[in-house]
Amino acid sequence: MAGKRTLKRQLNLPQVVMLGTAGTLGSGVFILSGHAAAVAGPAAIWAILIAGILSFSIALNYCELATTYPETGGAMTYVREAWGKGLIAFLVGSMDCISSTFYTALSAVGFAYSASVFFPGLGTSALGIGAVAIAAILLFVILNILGVTKVGNLQVVMGGILLLAFAIYIIGGFTMPNGFSTATLLPLGRWFQSDNTGINIGLIFKTIALIYAMYVGFEVIADDAEEVKNPTKNIPLAIMISLFLIVVVYTLVITVAMGTSSTIAGSETAISDTIRMFLGTPGATIIGIAGMIGALTSINSSMLSATRESFTLSRDGAWPGFLSHLNKARVPYLAIIFIGAVSILITGVGAVDFLSYITSGGYLFVLFLSNLSMITLRKKYPFIHRPFKVPFFPLTPIVASLVCLIVLRYSEVRALIFMAGILAIFTLYYYGHLGIASWQAEHKRSQDPGRYRILVPIQHNSGMENLIRIGARIANVQSDVSMCLLQVIQPQVSENENAKAQLERSRQYMLEKFIRHAVERNVPMYAKTVTNTTPSEGIIEEMRNDNNVRLLLFKWPVGESEQVKFNETLEPIIRSGLSNVGILFDRGIDRLENILVPVGGGYHSKFAIQVAESLAKADNGSVDVIRMVDEELDDEVYEDQMAFLQEIVIVQLDNIPGNMNLHIVRGNDPASAIIEETRQRDYDLVVIGSFEGDTHGEYLFGELVDRVRKGTSASVLVVRHHESPAASWLRRQLRSSNPRT
Repeated sequence: MAGKRTLKRQLNLPQVVMLGTAGTLGSGVFILSGHAAAVAGPAAIWAILIAGILSFSIALNYCELATTYPETGGAMTYVREAWGKGLIAFLVGSMDCISSTFYTALSAVGFAYSASVFFPGLGTSALGIGAVAIAAILLFVILNILGVTKVGNLQVVMGGILLLAFAIYIIGGFTMPNGFSTATLLPLGRWFQSDNTGINIGLIFKTIALIYAMYVGFEVIADDAEEVKNPTKNIPLAIMISLFLIVVVYTLVITVAMGTSSTIAGSETAISDTIRMFLGTPGATIIGIAGMIGALTSINSSMLSATRESFTLSRDGAWPGFLSHLNKARVPYLAIIFIGAVSILITGVGAVDFLSYITSGGYLFVLFLSNLSMITLRKKYPFIHRPFKVPFFPLTPIVASLVCLIVLRYSEVRALIFMAGILAIFTLYYYGHLGIASWQAEHKRSQDPGRYRILVPIQHNSGMENLIRIGARIANVQSDVSMCLLQVIQPQVSENENAKAQLERSRQYMLEKFIRHAVERNVPMYAKTVTNTTPSEGIIEEMRNDNNVRLLLFKWPVGESEQVKFNETLEPIIRSGLSNVGILFDRGIDRLENILVPVGGGYHSKFAIQVAESLAKADNGSVDVIRMVDEELDDEVYEDQMAFLQEIVIVQLDNIPGNMNLHIVRGNDPASAIIEETRQRDYDLVVIGSFEGDTHGEYLFGELVDRVRKGTSASVLVVRHHESPAASWLRRQLRSSNPRT
């Protein structure tokens, strides 16, 4: 079963519409209306309307692209499909992510300015604005970590309140005394102050460049396509509905604002200032609350977009791998924390217009290349199923691309330079990352063979053969690993020449008897004798003297008396935390074609996945990874558990190999479920992780392991991942405080 991390489809149509609508209606119109008026005067209304109309050409392209490739990542996914996983795809994904991150910061600053309507002292203090903005970002970091369903439901509620507030503003502005008047909107009786057509067109496009980030709700929807239910139907509907609502609301809101007051130019609180003129303090209170809610919806949607883009970049190997780790809610929690932290740093810029130019410029760069990618994809995959096909192709993507270029031409020079600097940094990172990866591969190839060891202490002549066979298989599929048969003798024996000679003959006999298994696997193998008072101290000293042991392999003792002695040897070795440990309960191993790995999510069961995959790879076998869930769980929780199991495997192996099958089994007793699974199929080996507690008591590796060992007819390999005592104690404390992990 090959695969990759996938997000859960849990956003319905109203939630997706509100992500695209409320997320962009939010802080932008509240804090940028005054800045748009300062650039173009009354003609700002035309700029907003034209920007909306032009956006429909881009939105139509996204309807086709997002339904053809309904995955998280948006533009990066389309560019990657068109031109491969090269520099262009990396830059598009990275700029898309950074633009959404800047918009998160812009929205947080907008929230702080909206809050200043109720707390006037905030607006005069950069420190106060920054503190409130950071608090807003932290709130949505927490909500996003808890799960996207909670985020989606909250977006619907906030979006509904926001649209109601805008309706009150628009209706009140056009009907109440002291509201809109044509004389206020056009004091000179005309839209433009200049008679020069070129200058006027330039002002229109400069305004569009300033406010264009307010129109990218469709881009947010595409970024979250992997989490949309029924994407074929819901994505195009959500994109077109949200864009239509945005165009109507923006145009009417700025018309009311500019027709109510001629002094809003440059103001971050233009909407609050104007509503006070026709609805008084109650109106200012309503729009102040709406401004805060609007900013929160923008933080919400832009953070959701940025984290999904960073998740995709990480999942593809372009950004650090930890950013694609999912929690049990199936959200990329580390990416959320990372984006939140970067957004907090960006809020320090503070300049609303500058943040907006950077955000809009980044989005336009991304949209330009995604539009071009659609032309390439039509030629490259002419017969691929496209649930939605853009009309007037190829005119639509060509017009959309030209719109992006023209608007970029009129962006602020400082913002374009800043954006160019970001692109340069990402380009250096991309080639630096390639260079480091190439160096690491070359360095790995240049290492001397046999650098690492699998250590097999000699316990008794009988029963060692299958242990050696397993060790040779593991060493065979790993780089630079040799096998060492270790014999520990006591000082008094080493002083007795006859006893020493007898032990030497025994060691040589074992080496000659078992070396054929290593030779068959092309694995270097040798024998070694060390002197110490106890076997455990001898093994520990050997590992400390030559700290290259990857795995320590033992056979499970048969007799009760041997078990007690074995426990006494093994406990200090495990407590030392110097090496991974495997213990084989041997019922005979003729082949290793079918291996079973039960996974509860514990530290050692995750290591069992790695060991099982190495063994299966050596013999071209298959691995069944199972996870038990309660019999009463519903189908949705069942799906979450499967996704969580996929995540565990991917974290351990970087992917889900083709020879690995993942299963969820229902039951109330894990040991019984595992035993029953071995009866359903003829497994050659069960690889199981030790329990998480201390290594003492009747059950050295846990009661569950002991029950499985006794109840199954297959051989059982119990494994423990190395861990220092302090780290083991800390992890168990964290696990007990959060039992869901």
